[in-house]
Amino acid sequence: MSFGSLSQNAILSLNGGAKMGGFAHNTGEGGISDYHKNPGGDLIWQIGTGYFGCRYHDGKFNDEAFTEKPQSPQIKMVEIKLSQGAKPGHGGILPAKKVTPEIARIRLVKEGFDVISPPAHSEFKTPLEMMAFVKKLRDHSGGKPVGIKLCIGRRSEFFAICKAMVETKTYVDFITVDGGEGGTGASPQEFSNAVGMPLREALAFVFDVLTGFGLKRHIKIISSGKVASGFDLVKNIALGADLCNSARGMMFALGCIQALECNSNTCPTGVATQDPSLMKGLVVEDKTVRVFNFHRLTVASAVELLGAAGLHHTHQLTRAYVNRRVAPNIMQSYMETYPYIPEGSLLQTPYPLRFELGMALSTSASFVPTDYNVSFVDYAHANSFSDSIDVVGKSSDN
Repeated sequence: MSFGSLSQNAILSLNGGAKMGGFAHNTGEGGISDYHKNPGGDLIWQIGTGYFGCRYHDGKFNDEAFTEKPQSPQIKMVEIKLSQGAKPGHGGILPAKKVTPEIARIRLVKEGFDVISPPAHSEFKTPLEMMAFVKKLRDHSGGKPVGIKLCIGRRSEFFAICKAMVETKTYVDFITVDGGEGGTGASPQEFSNAVGMPLREALAFVFDVLTGFGLKRHIKIISSGKVASGFDLVKNIALGADLCNSARGMMFALGCIQALECNSNTCPTGVATQDPSLMKGLVVEDKTVRVFNFHRLTVASAVELLGAAGLHHTHQLTRAYVNRRVAPNIMQSYMETYPYIPEGSLLQTPYPLRFELGMALSTSASFVPTDYNVSFVDYAHANSFSDSIDVVGKSSDN
């Protein structure tokens, strides 16, 4: 939800609502603007493949430009975006007509030119190199939490990341799991519809793999992907999330009508435009309160659901509490659909059966799966438990 993609009035309203409600506002990969700073709400600084706000003109990461920003007490965490549910493996573009002098200054790019977010990071090419980059950002930010955001595709890539954490003993502080069902009017339709693992399956997978490697106690999980209701919060926390992000719901609170003109600078509600004549239709004083109320009432709804289940805290939620219909005459709890695995069970053989393939295909030295070591027969057998939903496998963009 970057400034540049969104208008200054949208950013002011989101951060003002976060300040009123005591929750955090993710900057998106477009850098930290004055409109993020002025209301004073807590910020999670997202750094994407373009390194906006902490880059040289050639697009390479700039250590000095990065170091000065996290010193602000308003910046609570730093998030490295590997990929997003809207368009995993794709990269992005901010059209030249949206690149004003102000946006060029904030992003450290040239005014009036298309701004490209590459599909891959230039600072690291392997999971081991990624963990070194995590350590560098943590050191340069004075020890603030550093995490990653990704949309799961090929499971072997996430196994590789976990193996790198175990080997280096460098752990991310949090992982934001983005569902493949995410997307905006600026997303390529094929990617939004067909690339990446849906949030429910991805969330259970990430929790189980972290548990299997003995890493969950070090890492918080944030879920992101069409989170807009109290039951969405309950459902995701039951599957393994510690907290949830909401983008779509917050856009609706700002007045988004899904006109699908996010990339054209002609958003009629003033949310996704830099056109002053359109932007003025988004009244900050009104939308700030709407953002605050959406958050407050959604959390209150989740609390009511917990009370109805006889629970006092989200920590008590397990997969046994949520049921779903899997056939016309069959219901299953999440615990039946996504059974837990023992802690540490991926640190030694034999591995749980459904994770054997991922372990065989992954190495901390590369994001690329080692397919050539597995015969087609072995692959077909091991993959028999895969998702019934067809998705294109891609997650970390590397």
